[in-house]
Amino acid sequence: MKRKLDKITPREVDFAQWYTDIVLNSDLIAYGPVKGTTIFKPYGYAIWENIQKICDAGFKKVGVKNVYFPTLIPKTLFNKEKEHIAGFSPEIATVTKVGDKVLDEELYIRPTSEVLFGTFFSKEIQGYRDLPLLYNQWVSVLRWEKTTRPFLRTSEFLWQEGHTIHATKKEAQQFTLKILDIYANFAEKTLLLPVIKGQKTEQEKFAGAEKTYTIESLMYDGQALQCGTSHYFGQNFAKAFNIKFANQKNELEYAYSTSWGVSTRLIGGVIMTHSDDNGLILPPEISPTQIMILPINNDSDGQLYAACQLQKKLKSYRCEIDQSDKGFGFRAANSEIKGIPLRIEIGPHDLAKEQVIIVRRDTFEKMIVTLSEIEKIVADLLQQIATNLYQKALKNRQQRTKKIDNYFDYKKTLAKMNGLFLVPFCGRIECEYTVKIETQTTSRCITFDVPPKKSKCFHCGQPATSLVYFSRAY
Repeated sequence: MKRKLDKITPREVDFAQWYTDIVLNSDLIAYGPVKGTTIFKPYGYAIWENIQKICDAGFKKVGVKNVYFPTLIPKTLFNKEKEHIAGFSPEIATVTKVGDKVLDEELYIRPTSEVLFGTFFSKEIQGYRDLPLLYNQWVSVLRWEKTTRPFLRTSEFLWQEGHTIHATKKEAQQFTLKILDIYANFAEKTLLLPVIKGQKTEQEKFAGAEKTYTIESLMYDGQALQCGTSHYFGQNFAKAFNIKFANQKNELEYAYSTSWGVSTRLIGGVIMTHSDDNGLILPPEISPTQIMILPINNDSDGQLYAACQLQKKLKSYRCEIDQSDKGFGFRAANSEIKGIPLRIEIGPHDLAKEQVIIVRRDTFEKMIVTLSEIEKIVADLLQQIATNLYQKALKNRQQRTKKIDNYFDYKKTLAKMNGLFLVPFCGRIECEYTVKIETQTTSRCITFDVPPKKSKCFHCGQPATSLVYFSRAY
């Protein structure tokens, strides 16, 4: 059994402190000078770059193009869509002065960019041949959060936000769900997070949207995390910003729009799902370093030469050699705390036998591997690690998922455990609000997977309209 590092609080003792210890000790971020902000250190930002690269390729496959829009939004422009502004008003940071001059009009630092895209689309589109426009931007946004936690909820954070405009309702709805599928596939295949796809309730949908779709994952401690959302706006923003086009009959009509996004909270989700008391554990596809080669003795020319030759042999992977002047024990522990999937140890006795020792980060299993078979073994092990991480996360979710029919059993179960609870629900905002106040749980999504049956709402007893997952959540 591997010794637990003293500087990481065990997750069974204090999950929140464990999470903070992991984030700081694995060298992902430092705290910024303004409350709620963080500085991405190279290792942390490299994880985001890998997420960005893989997601961006998925968007481009369906025709999305990248753009960049301004940070500042005039107050009058933002106020054009009343429901939208109401949803963000408590979190908006406002610029009122430049130097000593008070501005004639207040400017908002973007919390999201729907109004900017709406204004742009209204000027860009003439006829149906201009559609669809499928745009995305990778930017930072600012939302003045009261309670912050690195990656999960910060005042300024990195994300991508896609915005599209379509000629027909059907096309816009289909694209909304197409993006949801891209998110779900990325979460499950790359981040190894089992997710549930579904639709948000009226209470939880995005401000200004007709429908919001989501992917929800369950963390190790049984709390849910919204990992990505895709919104169908119908003609709401088109009417607010006068986005019209001439259809095939040369008649003017309002267009249909969507928006969708994922953020750096995905990194938080990876940490809370896969990591352990020894440090970070990263899925191989997003790990900045997939393989760390550790010579037992960095002063040995023979071991360093062998390490360099091995690195060349494994050039198709993100493979590094730790040549620091630290002792071997420190270097091995550093590899573990940073979640590097595979560690290869090279010592004099192994070199004499033309073999090395490989250590898996997820299980700490050690194996002796001959240099002649190293490439095949590495490929197999990385796949095994990915499968193991996903299956462990899926098992945790399955053990913590319950079907509950009434409020008494719901509260009784909540007192014993966190998890995902599938309940019949009436869909009324006031009913959901009461549940939230009384239990600190929220609806996560209306499930796609389980068809509703005629039943009564688990809370108020009125006719249920759907089956909904509720949970405590980040």
